Amino acid sequence: MLFKPDLSEKAKAAGESVVRVASGVRRRNVSAILGLVLAGILGYLAWSWFWPSNNAGRVRPDLAVPVLAAMPRVQDVPVYLDGIGTVRALNTVTVRAQVDGKLLKVNFVEGQDVKAGDVLAEIDPVIYQAQYDQAVAKKAQDEAQLANARIDLVRYQQLATARAGSAQQADTQKALVAQLEAQVKSDQAAIDNAAATLGYTKIVAPLAGRTGLRQVDAGNIVHASDTTGVVVITQLQPISVQFSLPQQEIVRVNMAQAKGKLPVDVFAEDGQTVVDSGLLQSVDNQIDPTTGTVRLKAEFPNSQYKLWPGQFVNVRVKVDTLDQVIVVPTSAVQRGPAGTFSYVIGADDIVTAKPVTVTQQNENYAVIAGISPSDRVVTTGFANLSDGAKVSVGKDVTPEQDLAPRKRQQKGGGNRQRP
Repeated sequence: MLFKPDLSEKAKAAGESVVRVASGVRRRNVSAILGLVLAGILGYLAWSWFWPSNNAGRVRPDLAVPVLAAMPRVQDVPVYLDGIGTVRALNTVTVRAQVDGKLLKVNFVEGQDVKAGDVLAEIDPVIYQAQYDQAVAKKAQDEAQLANARIDLVRYQQLATARAGSAQQADTQKALVAQLEAQVKSDQAAIDNAAATLGYTKIVAPLAGRTGLRQVDAGNIVHASDTTGVVVITQLQPISVQFSLPQQEIVRVNMAQAKGKLPVDVFAEDGQTVVDSGLLQSVDNQIDPTTGTVRLKAEFPNSQYKLWPGQFVNVRVKVDTLDQVIVVPTSAVQRGPAGTFSYVIGADDIVTAKPVTVTQQNENYAVIAGISPSDRVVTTGFANLSDGAKVSVGKDVTPEQDLAPRKRQQKGGGNRQRP
């Protein structure tokens, strides 16, 4: 008898397997949904915690927002244009030998300040002294001949007058005297030339300045044709700075310069400390078409030797002054979709957002229009602030404290042109 499997038991087992699989899938789906819900809740809490400004609209109206405020200030504000320039020496000279010879002495120290006419080096003068002495002796010889010829001329003229001698002989002697006089003048020219050549054996400074590194040592033979020279002298006081400004500013600069010399400041690498102050000397006569800029040149006394040839510096030139304008701290100017505005504290410490127009601005303060000098403006505490909110004002910042110029404004104050 063949064994027949029980089909009902197999079906039952298969059904239980399907039920277990379905139950596991449902549990996994439920776990995933719960995880997503939990992640969303945590994300919302984190968003609410780290971005409290999103809850600004839900701040309790009965709670005042703590802020700091300042009073506007009415004053004259200079207008500046900023540029980047290069320090250049007014004069730079390569001191070369003008005669050939052996260099006997070097009388300067590298980096020494020298005056015009100081003897920097000496060349062996023996040959040139001999040439000078020879020219002097030649002149003395010709002068002696000239003196004798003049005596003879007087005699011949007396004889010709007394008809004891011929007039032709007197005329010939007169021509000889003129010839010797010309020879004496030639001898004097030779003496002057020899004296100049002898003087060239002493190499002198052609201008006042600072010496660079020595190019040749004592004992070497130098030539007038040497290109390296003995030393390079650079004039450091005064000194110039060449800088560039956009071509759009050339009209403003020319209009301001027509009224007088424009003051120019040079700043250190921090962009704040004034290194030196000078005057604008000239504007280039053409605009560089490749960069769209124009070059300008300013001169500085450089009394402390803080400017050095080849140095890159930040330059600020004053071109105008805004008379009696309203000035507020830069932090009081806010920007929104509708433009710039400032929060003005009114009665009962309720703030109102007033649109303002910014004329000039820098990192310290801004020149604006749209508020009155009696309006208090909010400078700090904008996170939970909105139009119509009540504020609690801390210690007011006085205009002197808030608008105190930084180091950059120590020489004139003011602010740069806003780009």
